[in-house]
This record gives sequence, structure tokens and C-alpha cells, in this order.
Amino acid sequence: MTPVADNAAGGPALDAGAPGRPRKALTIGAVCKQLEREFPDISISKIRYLEDQRLLAPRRTAGGYRLYSSTDLQRLRTILRLQRDEFLPLRVIRQELAAGRAEDAPGGKSKDSRTAPRTALAVRAKGSRYPLDEVLADTGADPALVSELEEFGVIKAERVDGELLYDDAEREIIRAVCELARFGIGGRNLRVFRTSVDREAALLEQILAPSLRSRNPDRRKEAMDALENLAAVASHLKHLLLIRDLRRLAP
Repeated sequence: MTPVADNAAGGPALDAGAPGRPRKALTIGAVCKQLEREFPDISISKIRYLEDQRLLAPRRTAGGYRLYSSTDLQRLRTILRLQRDEFLPLRVIRQELAAGRAEDAPGGKSKDSRTAPRTALAVRAKGSRYPLDEVLADTGADPALVSELEEFGVIKAERVDGELLYDDAEREIIRAVCELARFGIGGRNLRVFRTSVDREAALLEQILAPSLRSRNPDRRKEAMDALENLAAVASHLKHLLLIRDLRRLAP
């Protein structure tokens, strides 16, 4: 059986690398379909980019077609989760995998669960939108806190047909602020975060704006992949700088 091309959305193909004992393998398009529910921003170009960065090494047929085994799929899922849940840059993820870190355990959970699960958010898609009452019920936030966050520009609802709606990112911001509020941190204190993020976003936009606005769709996709990776690197750098500065408080 001849495998389909990499950019097709085909299903399992036969791995001809084991004569007499063919194994089912997935084309790159089928891999995307399997992962798109958990990772809305997954794309063929992103998978190829991870391969270029030596994080993946799928089997290839004599014709050069990629065939992904269940182990490859498991490794890819781990990489994407480390990017999304721990904001790790690819260099650190490569080191983690080389050290045997976090190959997915049965049931889809990581062997190393040091961080609380986060809702999957994608730069490319805003996701669902929710009215205020649903956000309050889901996050347990005080309406006064949400109003304060609006006042200081930490969140911003979108008015649709006369109703204020919050997207996935706004909802998760509110959830995170609820944790900070337990320590007396309110919207006024969060302006420093807002200012910092605005500056970082402007820097990344300046770096990638030409590619993001390109008429070439492949170049735009590559730029989006680079944007997400740069965002992960920036988040990891902020984490490291914060830990470094807070170490002086440790006894």
C-alpha cells in the first residue's frame, strides 16, 4: 500500500519498514487530526518545524513520506503539552526529553505532573466566548473583581448583540487573578503585568510583522509557529528572572 503525501489528511498507512509484518502508521495529516481537539493550533507546518528542530524523527519510506508511529505521536503530544502547560522553549524541551522527562503515561497523562492543568489556548484562535454569569460560575470570581480588572485594562470583554462576552483567554486571566486575590492582589496591582505584556507583544510584533503580513500562506504559517515559540521563550525567561530575584527572600 502506497502512503499518501505529507500534506494529505489521510488516515493510517502501512509502514513498509518491517517486511512480512506491516505495522499501521499515521501520515502527518492524520496526526494533525488526532491532536487538533487538544491542540487547536496544531498544523502540518508546525509538526515539520518541530522535526527541523530535531525534536521528532518519524520513519520515512523510500519515497520520503513521513510515517508516525504511536511512540512518535506520544512524543509529539508531550512536546506540545510542555509548550502549552509549562511555557518551555524548544531548547529546554529537547533537554527534558533527552533526560527521559515526561513521556506520556497511559491514559494521556504525563508521568511528571508538577504543574496544574491549564486550558488549551491558541494564538491563532480566540476559542469560545462566554457571558459574565458563566465566567463567574466557572471561576468563582467576585463580580467586583471582574469590574476592577476591566477598569485597569487587564481584561476586556467584547460586546456582541448588546451582551458582554469574554473569550477563553479572558476567562483564564480571571481565574488566575482569583488566586492572586487570595493574597490581597487586585486589579490596581496588576497594571505592572499589563504594561510588561504590552511591551513584549510590541517587540514580538516588530520582529515578525513582515512575515505575519506576507501574502505567502506558508510564510505566514511559519511566522505563527515562530511567534508561538518566541512567546514560550519569553514566558520562560520571565519565570527565570523572577525566580532569580526571589531567591534573595529564601532563608
